[in-house]
Amino acid sequence: MSTDHQRYSTENQAEVIASYAARRNFEIVRSYADEGRSGLNIAGRDSLRRLISDVQNGDADYEAVLVYDISRWGRFQDADESAYYEFICRERGINIHYCAEQFDNDGSLPSNVMKSIKRVMAGEYSRELSNKVFAGQCRLVTLGYRQGGSAGYGLRRHLVNEHNELKAPLARGEHKSLQTDRVILVPGPNEEVETVRRIYRLFVLELRSEREIATILNREGKSAELGQPWNRSLIRQILTSEKYIGNNIYNRVSFKLKKKRVSNTPDMWVRGDGAFQPIVEPLLFQAAQSILADRARRFSDEELLQLLTALLGARGALSGMIIDEVESMPSSAAYRHRFGSLLRAYELIGYSPGRDYRYLETNRQLRLMHPEVVSETVAGIERIGGEVTVDEETDLLTVNREVTLAVVIVRCQPTPAGSLRWRIRLDTSLRPDITVAVRMQPGNVRHRDYYLLPWLDVGSDPKFGMAEENGVHLDAYRVSDLSPLYHLLRRHSVERVQ
Repeated sequence: MSTDHQRYSTENQAEVIASYAARRNFEIVRSYADEGRSGLNIAGRDSLRRLISDVQNGDADYEAVLVYDISRWGRFQDADESAYYEFICRERGINIHYCAEQFDNDGSLPSNVMKSIKRVMAGEYSRELSNKVFAGQCRLVTLGYRQGGSAGYGLRRHLVNEHNELKAPLARGEHKSLQTDRVILVPGPNEEVETVRRIYRLFVLELRSEREIATILNREGKSAELGQPWNRSLIRQILTSEKYIGNNIYNRVSFKLKKKRVSNTPDMWVRGDGAFQPIVEPLLFQAAQSILADRARRFSDEELLQLLTALLGARGALSGMIIDEVESMPSSAAYRHRFGSLLRAYELIGYSPGRDYRYLETNRQLRLMHPEVVSETVAGIERIGGEVTVDEETDLLTVNREVTLAVVIVRCQPTPAGSLRWRIRLDTSLRPDITVAVRMQPGNVRHRDYYLLPWLDVGSDPKFGMAEENGVHLDAYRVSDLSPLYHLLRRHSVERVQ
């Protein structure tokens, strides 16, 4: 149940299911409930995911699953997804019963036709509801009412009634309780309002950079929202948000029907100009936008190299840090993106660093490659029916809630004599069950082979070197592709002895 009608409350569903079970002489042995969850996808449906997992793992101690109706199984935008989860259950001898539907789910032609229609209708209901809600939100935005999100530094949310009369301020995390109430933005504490205005003056009148402004505020002991220190990103948010001149902007980012988050172009934004009391002068705001737009303009290759040459003449040396310190020129990341690497940009202006920094570019390329290798490994495990979770901070993979994997990419380092060497370092803090070491070829563009290293065998020496041939104690774990890993992780059915 998400926010549908009261007839879809979990208590009402349970009563209908219990009556159905009594008529069919079923005994209810277990319940799965996703309360306050949307049925658009399975990502937020922890109970449904647990049900499917129990069925697949053979932990289901029941012969049937009773569901209120087709829409409670899910309002998936792809009707085939709903059918897929039902097929998983039916393949293992567990039938799905839709208790409130007017047909029996018996596999007959009429039943299959009705199920297909109902699945499409369930998904279409969500799409229509999303469009209606969006249209209503857009109308409220043009009328000057705030739609979701925090107020931001220097502003506060305030309730108004149906007559636009002020009622009460809303603290962070609080929501309106009456349907007729609305939310507007009002100026916050005087100190915060003055800080916002000062940020604009420092940026426009004194030509201070975002980083310089953040440093000034932190040095004075002033905190940003939620007490966090100021940084370049927070200053940039204040300098670009039109809410500080009283404009109500909506639909800058879309996240409809739980799909991928999309940043919309300005022509798709919904606007309510002059909706709130401004705390920054419009002319000052427009001047800030002009400065930002001038910085963001796209430079030609020749212009980029001219700026780099001028910086070299002024500083006498170049590095990524030196480039990033200059606010008036593009970042070092822009040079890497345009020319492939900083070293390539240096070569084009005839500059040669005193040290050989090629290893930095190689390390950067390997870091960019790592998420792709992890994604490919996860996809391969999921293709064999495995369940994989990835820790966002450590990239540690947990397969079927039992086995942990770490993926490391090992740089190839040719020696002066022409032989190849690889240096591996295992993660002693995570202690993964298996480390998938991807050895790179010379040049570090393509992989050479893989090593599936079990912690039990190699964890006692977490740092070691490898040559082209290493003997059976290591090369026993060498594979040309990851199919042996997938075979190792595949679940195999075991017949139960009667």
